[in-house]
Amino acid sequence: MNLFRIKPDPKGIDRMRIFLKDNFVSIAIPGIGDLESVDGNEEGSDKSEEAIIFSRTMQDGDYVLVPYEDSVYLGDLGDYYYVESPDPEEDDGMRHRRGVTWLNRIPLDELNEYVQELVNDRSALREFGHPLSLAQLDRWISFRQPEIAANLATSGGSRIEIDKETIAEAIAVMKEAMKSEDAERRERAAAAILNYASSSIDIGKPT
Repeated sequence: MNLFRIKPDPKGIDRMRIFLKDNFVSIAIPGIGDLESVDGNEEGSDKSEEAIIFSRTMQDGDYVLVPYEDSVYLGDLGDYYYVESPDPEEDDGMRHRRGVTWLNRIPLDELNEYVQELVNDRSALREFGHPLSLAQLDRWISFRQPEIAANLATSGGSRIEIDKETIAEAIAVMKEAMKSEDAERRERAAAAILNYASSSIDIGKPT
């Protein structure tokens, strides 16, 4: 698995809210259609390099960081897809997309120096140039239900209330995943449980 950083403002327009609401990230690459058909020999410009990274280097299951204000949002990347526009002359900077499962919101000052360097880079898209373990993001990597991701988009850092029954069900799922024959799945399940154990999420009263 790899880690990438994407800026929240393709074409200079703040898209963070829609990224969170609709569970995707995007980069603006004007003049290039569906990146799945881009010829690898077209490399050379910054935009074509970004196109190759976004469509081919990134893989389902990699992680992405999107810095916004005093935080970064951490997500689990999905597949690339292209959104056609009825007007070929109009490009809102969001045609090229990858699905994202949002995992957590991290204060900038809690990131280590390696990740700070990644976040502060001025390019629109950048790959983490070190082994993922050096990012030290394990405590924030967890499996989140869609409604929790929605809360991340609107909470502005406030605490998230989850009933005890949902917490118990989620922990049971993670415990079962820890018995999987897939070592990576076991590792991610363990990280999710440890993340919960050390988190500050409020547990509300059962309904």
